[in-house]
Formats: sequence, structure tokens, C-alpha cells
Amino acid sequence: MLILPSAAGPETGALRQGPASSRILVIKLSALGDFIQATGPMKAIRAHHPDAHITLLTTAPFEAMARATGWFDEVWTHGRPAWSDLPAVARLLWRLRKGRFERVYDLQTQSRTVRYFQLMWPNRPAWSGNAPGAAFEYSGPARDRLHVQDSQRNQLALAGLTDVPPPDVAWLTGQGRFGLPDRFALLVPGGAPHRPAKRWPAALYGRLAVDLARAGVTPVVLGHGPEEEALAAEILAAEPSAISLVGRTHYGDIADLGRMARLLVGNDTGPVHVAVAAGCPGVVLFSQDSNPDLSAPRPVRPDQRVEILRQDDLRDLSVEAVWAETGLHQV
Repeated sequence: MLILPSAAGPETGALRQGPASSRILVIKLSALGDFIQATGPMKAIRAHHPDAHITLLTTAPFEAMARATGWFDEVWTHGRPAWSDLPAVARLLWRLRKGRFERVYDLQTQSRTVRYFQLMWPNRPAWSGNAPGAAFEYSGPARDRLHVQDSQRNQLALAGLTDVPPPDVAWLTGQGRFGLPDRFALLVPGGAPHRPAKRWPAALYGRLAVDLARAGVTPVVLGHGPEEEALAAEILAAEPSAISLVGRTHYGDIADLGRMARLLVGNDTGPVHVAVAAGCPGVVLFSQDSNPDLSAPRPVRPDQRVEILRQDDLRDLSVEAVWAETGLHQV
């Protein structure tokens, strides 16, 4: 998806104003769905440190969104240099040391960020994460069996943050005006190109689009790139009343569409997490390539219905099973 235009100046420019009593670093490098899941912890960190100077270490695709949150004073985008690029690694390490952070919240908790902690010896800040020896260490096999939202809540509780909200994208909005009908449903047939097993076949999305249209709900297809344009074309060939917005939306548009849509049906992919976090009801499809117990999008409102369907091979998931979970058959 196209990203939001940058909302501020250069990477080192301050985004907030006011006194800073401490310096805090938050680490969240990728990916889109994981970034959205981490917005609750990010909001909690800002609330817990209202006067601190908080820096986010991330990667370029998430700079504009990070700035739009209003939770960070600085956003650093070179958080994932190749280990083989020793000068880039050295620059990052120098910058981390120069930052003189009093506390670090590692929301990435991967081997890479554990290595960052290790390389900051001997003057390591108070570190919240899974790095052995961290001041607020949260590690072990039990952590890896929890949903990411539960795991991050437990992690932050060890550092004294006990009020962690669900994902929050109230700040995320777009400029798109697509002239859609009042009743529409979002279809997200794409996903990471290198993980095709996470995709329900476009032909089945096409059959679902026919059912939606018969129920008076216009199917609207989201995606980006030539490959997902081909998926949309297959869906529109099955249901000509469907509308393709492939290549026409950025993350803010997806959030806005999620706030207006009757429902969403999509694969386990980033835009689905955005729409659900914006409040969209939905049916999210998982294959054996990912575990919904660890990462499925969750409702952010008590009245929001989010159903998770898992089939080892999504080609075996029937249209009837998906349709039954939309709730439209009850209307």
C-alpha cells in the first residue's frame, strides 16, 4: 500500500514540544500488522512518560505513521542495517549510545534487538524486552505461546506500565474520496508475495463477491501492485458490480474505509490489521503459515465482531464457510 505522506521534517526533527525529564527509546521495526498491534503499547508508553523525550527506532515504511501518532518526539528510520554492512551497524550503535536513553522498550523482541542490547555494554539503559540480563527481562517459552498483545502487556507490566489499551489508530486517516455506496464490504485477497499459502484463492473471493452483491453489499477490493491487480480483475470478472481500489489507497484511506465498511473479509495481511484496528467487523482467514493464537487481529470495541477462520490449506476453505461467518445471511 502507498504510505502516508511524511507529516514532519527530517528524521531527527522533533515532533512534540515541551520539557523533557527523561529520554526513552521505543523499538518497533516492522511489519505493518505488527506495528498496528504495537500501537496500544506505544500509547501506554507515552501516557506513562508524559514529559519524556521519546524516540522511536523503526524502518522507513513506518516513518509517516509513527509521526502521525503524535506519541514520539523523534523517529529514527535506520533500525535494521544489514549485519554485513559494518559501517551502518557502527553508525546505529554510535547513535544509540549518543542518545543516552534512560529506558528502552523493545517491542520487536527478536534476535536482532537482543543483539542491540548486548552491543550497548557496558552502559546499558534499563531495558524492557526479552534480552537476557535486561532490567525488565520478559523471556522464556511461555512468552512465545501468548498472543502478541498479551505478551506485550505482560512485558510492560514488569516495567510498571499496567494500563495498556488495545491497538489505537484513531490518529490514522486519509484523503481519499472514493464515492462508494452506503453498503460495502472490503475484500483483501492479497498478502506478502513470498507467502502465497496465506492467500485464499481469488476465484473463491469472486464467488463470495457474487454472494455479497446479491445481499445488496458492494464488494470493494483492496491491494497494491500488478499481482494484486490481477487478483482484483479475477474478482471483478466474477462480479462486475465489484469495485477495485487496488493501488489507490494508503494506510490512512484503509483506516477510513474500515470505519465505514459493513464488514471485511481478508487474509492475514497488514491492511486487514489496519481496518480491524479502525473498528471494522471482519472475517480473517489463516492458513498453516501463521498462527492466529499469536497474531490474529482482535476487536477494539465491545460491539465489533471479528471472526477467525483457519484452514491448513486455504484452498480447502469453502465459500459457504466464509459466508456463514459474515453474518449477512441473518439479515
